[in-house]
Amino acid sequence: MTGLDPELADATGKMLTQAVAEVVGDDPPVEVEESVVLGNAAEVLLERSCGAELLVVGSRGHGGFSGALLGSVGQHCVQHARCPVVVVRGSVS
Repeated sequence: MTGLDPELADATGKMLTQAVAEVVGDDPPVEVEESVVLGNAAEVLLERSCGAELLVVGSRGHGGFSGALLGSVGQHCVQHARCPVVVVRGSVS
């Protein structure tokens, strides 16, 4: 990953791998691509949505109406992605 401290990139990659493993397990029923990319989150996700079968983003989970449930990145992806988008809410704990 260009432009990011190698130690930070390594640590971030390990955190991502662990998070994905916790969600999908050792033998996921679908192919999961994970990557750490330096850049504007919304722009990078939209770029990656081209050719993807599905984009999964997290919700903010705050507020009581739909406009407040998504952060700006999730909202932008839902509106502009080139593939279906699934919004998942984290655990309440």
